[in-house]
Amino acid sequence: MKEKVQALINDIRPKLQADGGDIELIDVSEDGTVKVKLLGACGGCPMAQMTLKMGVERYLKSKMPEISKVVSV
Repeated sequence: MKEKVQALINDIRPKLQADGGDIELIDVSEDGTVKVKLLGACGGCPMAQMTLKMGVERYLKSKMPEISKVVSV
Protein backbone atom coordinates (compact mmCIF):
# COMPACT_ATOMS: atom_id res chain seq x y z
CA MET A 1 0.00 0.00 0.00
CA LYS A 2 2.84 2.39 0.79
CA GLU A 3 4.26 1.96 -2.71
CA LYS A 4 0.90 2.82 -4.29
CA VAL A 5 0.56 5.93 -2.09
CA GLN A 6 4.11 6.96 -3.02
CA ALA A 7 3.27 6.64 -6.72
CA LEU A 8 0.18 8.84 -6.25
CA ILE A 9 2.21 11.42 -4.34
CA ASN A 10 4.71 11.43 -7.19
CA ASP A 11 1.79 12.29 -9.51
CA ILE A 12 0.90 15.43 -7.54
CA ARG A 13 4.45 16.46 -6.60
CA PRO A 14 5.01 18.59 -9.75
CA LYS A 15 2.01 20.77 -8.85
CA LEU A 16 3.50 21.52 -5.43
CA GLN A 17 6.97 22.04 -6.87
CA ALA A 18 5.56 24.57 -9.33
CA ASP A 19 4.69 26.74 -6.32
CA GLY A 20 8.08 26.25 -4.66
CA GLY A 21 7.03 23.44 -2.34
CA ASP A 22 7.32 19.69 -2.11
CA ILE A 23 5.87 16.73 -0.24
CA GLU A 24 7.51 13.71 1.37
CA LEU A 25 5.72 10.49 2.32
CA ILE A 26 6.58 9.56 5.90
CA ASP A 27 4.33 6.57 6.62
CA VAL A 28 1.09 4.78 5.83
CA SER A 29 -0.55 3.11 8.82
CA GLU A 30 -2.79 0.05 8.77
CA ASP A 31 -5.85 2.17 9.60
CA GLY A 32 -5.38 4.14 6.37
CA THR A 33 -3.71 7.22 7.82
CA VAL A 34 -1.13 8.72 5.48
CA LYS A 35 1.58 10.82 7.13
CA VAL A 36 3.36 13.35 4.96
CA LYS A 37 5.73 16.25 5.44
CA LEU A 38 5.24 19.43 3.47
CA LEU A 39 8.54 20.98 2.43
CA GLY A 40 9.82 24.22 0.94
CA ALA A 41 7.25 26.96 0.44
CA CYS A 42 4.50 24.54 1.49
CA GLY A 43 6.07 24.04 4.91
CA GLY A 44 5.40 27.58 6.07
CA CYS A 45 2.47 28.56 3.90
CA PRO A 46 -0.70 29.69 5.67
CA MET A 47 -2.68 27.73 3.07
CA ALA A 48 -0.80 24.48 3.74
CA GLN A 49 -3.69 22.84 5.62
CA MET A 50 -6.08 23.61 2.77
CA THR A 51 -3.59 22.21 0.26
CA LEU A 52 -3.23 19.11 2.40
CA LYS A 53 -6.96 18.48 2.90
CA MET A 54 -8.54 19.82 -0.28
CA GLY A 55 -5.69 18.84 -2.59
CA VAL A 56 -3.56 15.95 -1.39
CA GLU A 57 -6.13 14.14 0.77
CA ARG A 58 -8.95 14.52 -1.75
CA TYR A 59 -6.75 13.20 -4.57
CA LEU A 60 -5.42 10.23 -2.59
CA LYS A 61 -8.88 9.24 -1.33
CA SER A 62 -10.30 9.42 -4.86
CA LYS A 63 -7.66 6.95 -6.05
CA MET A 64 -7.52 4.78 -2.90
CA PRO A 65 -10.78 4.72 -0.90
CA GLU A 66 -9.04 2.76 1.88
CA ILE A 67 -7.20 5.93 2.90
CA SER A 68 -8.96 7.42 5.92
CA LYS A 69 -7.03 10.68 6.29
CA VAL A 70 -3.84 12.53 5.41
CA VAL A 71 -1.94 14.31 8.17
CA SER A 72 1.13 16.51 8.19
CA VAL A 73 3.92 15.65 10.61
